[in-house]
Amino acid sequence: MSNRRYSFEETKFTKLDIQLLYITQACYDLDWHSTEHIHHFTELFYVLHGSGYFLVENKKFPVTENDLVIVNPNVSHTEMGSSENPLNYIVLGISGLIFQDDVMNTTYNYSLHNFNNCKDDFLFYLKMLVKEVDGKEEGFETICQNLLESLILNLIRRTHNKITIAPSKKITKECRFVEQYIDEHFTENITLQKLSELTYLNKYYLVHSFKEYNGTSPINYLINKRINEAKQLLETTNHSIAKIAIAVGFSSQSYFSQVFKRETGLTPNEWRKAGEKN
Repeated sequence: MSNRRYSFEETKFTKLDIQLLYITQACYDLDWHSTEHIHHFTELFYVLHGSGYFLVENKKFPVTENDLVIVNPNVSHTEMGSSENPLNYIVLGISGLIFQDDVMNTTYNYSLHNFNNCKDDFLFYLKMLVKEVDGKEEGFETICQNLLESLILNLIRRTHNKITIAPSKKITKECRFVEQYIDEHFTENITLQKLSELTYLNKYYLVHSFKEYNGTSPINYLINKRINEAKQLLETTNHSIAKIAIAVGFSSQSYFSQVFKRETGLTPNEWRKAGEKN
């Protein structure tokens, strides 16, 4: 009998301070309208089948099966397919990660790599990530994080690139925009989807980043803005509760009263009477 034993020295392994924001598997068809957009995180775009084009910073180049496009943060980009041979691809959004050239030690906007020679290795991690996210079994978040780190290290090994960890607060500009937009448009119908479209940010990432920036989610910030404005109107005008509800952006008096009491502990009428006594 023969056996091989591989020993590891007692070494502290450094974990990558990165986070998987989303994983998307999609097919580009005639119903898809490509629009240039910017993410404030790194995006990995892997072509499973088909062919098409990628547009990055006004540069257009073809992509085909087993191509991987790395797009660094704050870089305008979009994908374009065809009806004859539609693009089928997987996209990963990853925060805390920037790729840069190993020789020049400089950050680039994007890079293109082909994994035909080692596609099985790379596809293993991608397909396992999709499987874990679809199944959502116990501990799937931890497994996804470990798979992501293995995928990134494998990517560095295959492409001879190195990574740097980006600062945690890197979308202050967009968060300020959301804050200002809510301040100016709080009386209108504002949804998380609308804010996501205005900033070209994934909804989950927008909520996460805005919480870091402001301490609360965009929708809670919107609600607080409306409630504070309603308090002023209750204290300084004789407008009806229904009129105030509409004036500050609520769809109905009943919903306004429900949210107002939840946030303040008093109904709008009780708040007004308390203000009159004071």
